[in-house]
Amino acid sequence: MGLFEAIVLSVIAASTPLLLAAAGELVVERSGVLNLGAEGMMIMGAACGFAGAWLTGSTFIGALFGIAAGVAMSAIFAVLTLGLAVNQVATGLALTILGIGLSGLIGAGFVGERINPAPHLYVPGLSDLPALGRIVFNQDGFVYFSILLIAGIWWFLYRTRAGLILRAIGDNHASAHALGYPVLKVRFYAVLFGGACAGLGGAYLPLAYTPFFIPGMTAGRGWIALALVVFASWRPLRLVAGAYLFGAVSILQLHAQGAGIGIPSQLMSSLPYLATVIVLVLISRTRASAGSAAPASLGMAFVPDR
Repeated sequence: MGLFEAIVLSVIAASTPLLLAAAGELVVERSGVLNLGAEGMMIMGAACGFAGAWLTGSTFIGALFGIAAGVAMSAIFAVLTLGLAVNQVATGLALTILGIGLSGLIGAGFVGERINPAPHLYVPGLSDLPALGRIVFNQDGFVYFSILLIAGIWWFLYRTRAGLILRAIGDNHASAHALGYPVLKVRFYAVLFGGACAGLGGAYLPLAYTPFFIPGMTAGRGWIALALVVFASWRPLRLVAGAYLFGAVSILQLHAQGAGIGIPSQLMSSLPYLATVIVLVLISRTRASAGSAAPASLGMAFVPDR
C-alpha cells in the first residue's frame, strides 16, 4: 500500500465520525433547534457502543447501543428545550458535561479491553485494483452508510413534503404553526434523529477507528461537527466536502509530526481546531455583508399560543 493510499484511507476514517454527527446536527438546526450537546452525545455513543460490542461480540449491536445512547441523551435535551422551553444553549452545554461524566462512569470497566473492529467490504477483483480499489471497495459499513445518509438527508430536505415542512418550521415557526403544522412534534423527531447520528458517530470511534475505548476519546469532534454545519451553510452536500477537509487537516498534522518537522507537537495537534475557528471567522465576516444562510428561527424557543 502506497503512501498516498494510506493517507486517503486515514482521512476517510478520520472524517466519517465528523460526517455522521454533523449530518444529524444539520437536520436539527434546519428545524430551528440549536443543540450544542453533540460532544456529549458522541462520547456517550462511544462508551455505550463499545460496551454493547464487547458484551455481545457484535459490531452491529454495538452500533445500535451507540445510537440508543445518542437518542436517550437527545430526548433529555428535547424534553427540556421543547417541552419546558429552557434555553437551548445552556441545555446543550449541560448535556455535553453530563455526557462526558456519564460516559466515564459507563466506560470505566471497559478501559483496557479490546474488540474486533468493524469488518471491511471486500469485492473480489475490485478491492484489489491499484490506487482506488481499497479506497472505494474496501471500507467498513460506517463509511458507506455516512455517504448514503447524506444523500438521504438531501433527498428528504429538498424532494419531500416533510422536508419542506421541516425547513419552513426552521425559517419561521410562528407562521408554520399558524398553517397548522406541528412545530414541536417535528422538532422533537429532528432532535432524536440528530442524537441518533451523533451517537453513531461516537460509536464509530471504538468500533471501527480504534478497537478500544478510552475516556474522552471524541477529543472535541462534537464541536467540530457543530462548526461543520455552519461551514456547509446548512446544506448536506457541502457537509461532505467540509468533513473530509477537516479530516484531512487532522491526518496531515499527524504525518507532519511523524516527518520530524520542527514545529511543537502541541501546535500541530491544535491545527484542526485552529482551522475550525479560522473558517468560522471568515464565514461570519462574509455573511455580515451577504446575509446569513442560517434558519431564521434557529435557537428560538417556541411556545404555542393555542
